Amino acid sequence: MALVIPYTYIQCPCSDDSPPDLPQARQSQSSDERTFDPRDPRSNYSLYPLECTRSCYQCPVCIGPVQVMETPLEKDQSHPGADIPGPQYALYCQYCNWTSTEIGIKFDKPNGIHSQLSKINNGGDLKLTAKELKERRKENPDEPPLADSDVDTDLQYANLKSFYQSQLADTNAASSGISPLNDTTGYGSPAASLSRIMAMYTGHGHARKRNGPSDVMREALSAEEGLKLADLDESAQIKKLHQEGWDATATIQQNLEQAEAQRFQDGLRPIPHLLRTKRSKRCSVCRHIISKPENKVTSTRFKIRLVAKAYIPTITIKPLNPTVGTVPTTQRPQILEERPLKPLTPHHYIITFKNPLFDGIKVTLATPNSTPGRFSSKVTILCPQFDIDANTDMWDDALKDDDRDKKRKGEESSGQPEAGKIWERGRNWVSIILEVVPASLRLDGQKDKSPLKEDEDILEIPMFVRMEWEPDSQQDVGAASAKEKDAQERRELAYWCVLGVGRISHD
Repeated sequence: MALVIPYTYIQCPCSDDSPPDLPQARQSQSSDERTFDPRDPRSNYSLYPLECTRSCYQCPVCIGPVQVMETPLEKDQSHPGADIPGPQYALYCQYCNWTSTEIGIKFDKPNGIHSQLSKINNGGDLKLTAKELKERRKENPDEPPLADSDVDTDLQYANLKSFYQSQLADTNAASSGISPLNDTTGYGSPAASLSRIMAMYTGHGHARKRNGPSDVMREALSAEEGLKLADLDESAQIKKLHQEGWDATATIQQNLEQAEAQRFQDGLRPIPHLLRTKRSKRCSVCRHIISKPENKVTSTRFKIRLVAKAYIPTITIKPLNPTVGTVPTTQRPQILEERPLKPLTPHHYIITFKNPLFDGIKVTLATPNSTPGRFSSKVTILCPQFDIDANTDMWDDALKDDDRDKKRKGEESSGQPEAGKIWERGRNWVSIILEVVPASLRLDGQKDKSPLKEDEDILEIPMFVRMEWEPDSQQDVGAASAKEKDAQERRELAYWCVLGVGRISHD
């Protein structure tokens, strides 16, 4: 139970400790909540996610979105009359002020960043492709082989793939009994296909394949075949670490987003955005839409709806005639508790509802005539139905009329609790009166003669709150038709709450 009386409790199934028992059909439909299975056909979308091939990139330092902006032109002071080159572009992060110029990467066009970035190394040098390497080797056969430092991941993968494809072609041709006649004769050649068909019907090819020794493919032996030796000399990295310090190194989280692990931040490259599906999120209990994306494909904005805190009015309760004085500001947060309630005597409390929405709401309250339990107290809400104004700007409300609240209070209430009238009204809040007649705690007329249980003397009132409002159509996401705009949508929200009024006196 709460230590401070009075108090209010709100029942929300979303905050329960134990999840509700959902039907088996709903559990089978929610594939996002299942345990990840790498053998599932759809697991490739998680293991090997697709990347955006346009101009969507993230900052490698802070993972924020980057924008393509034009770089300032650098004038050559030594040649003032020289032709000014065309504009160049770079990626800029608006959060941490990182730019792609820090790693020496600039672009000639503001669009097609993915294709341009795939051809540039850090520092601005163009990447060497496997096709260019073959053409260079044909033009100059005496050229020395590439150094391991000049072979990047893409070139190594292309060379290794080409090497293993040639090895597989030679192995398949040898196993079928036909030696390769030229470079074009491989696994898919007509001669190899004819040999496999003949061996299928005669069985000679399979016997020879079983009796003969198994063919073993050799491994790559040079950089042109995909072999790249590890560089064990780390003196340059150690010297750089001493000069720039620990802050210049890349973190583990930053390296997880990179294709190649980097030791320093100047080696990090922009991260392409992974392709994601824009889906609305619903509450697992009440199926209410929590977040909803924009309809435009290029927009990344989401409309987030907080179901509980942003929709449920704030309820506070206090005695109409308090028995304790106010606590001075210098002594706060000291809290003084009210005296116990005298049995069989009417007590009045002020319940204040504060509207968090930007629309006016209509509130309907319902309570039982007698509280549940062994000691039933009588409860009466003097004004069970009322309207609360929208949560507008407080400064706009102050400029309209300073005496508006006082006039409304004087018109709707005479200073005494009356049935059907509110007690006080403000900008986005309304106060009403609750009348309570506590029951006697004597056990003379009770069937159950057992002693009082813990906190059984606390008077708690269950109250059902139902609110209705008409939302503004401009706040909804998506283009609505003319008929939908004309017809006003009415929404409803209902929930239970508990009002802890106070302790009943044992006298």
